[in-house]
Amino acid sequence: MLSAANDASFTTRQRQVVCLIAGGHSNLEMAEILGVSPRTVKAHCDVLRTKLRVSRRRQIPAAFRTVTGLDPHTLESLEAAGATRDSSRVQR
Repeated sequence: MLSAANDASFTTRQRQVVCLIAGGHSNLEMAEILGVSPRTVKAHCDVLRTKLRVSRRRQIPAAFRTVTGLDPHTLESLEAAGATRDSSRVQR
């Protein structure tokens, strides 16, 4: 498994994506929140799956927690990653 030393290899955007996945957001919702395209979100997910050595998107938050020790389900983790969570940007 990856070590905590690899924590520094996660970009701010990747941390934001992990937190949003943990929050149950779809790629479309994440794209709207982050101001990028759904394809860009998918690309971030693909990179995260490779870095964390998991095969499924839903495994990303747990693997991230194992590697970093951070809880991706908390708003504090999202804020620490540099995101501002503005749910009003998500159109349903």
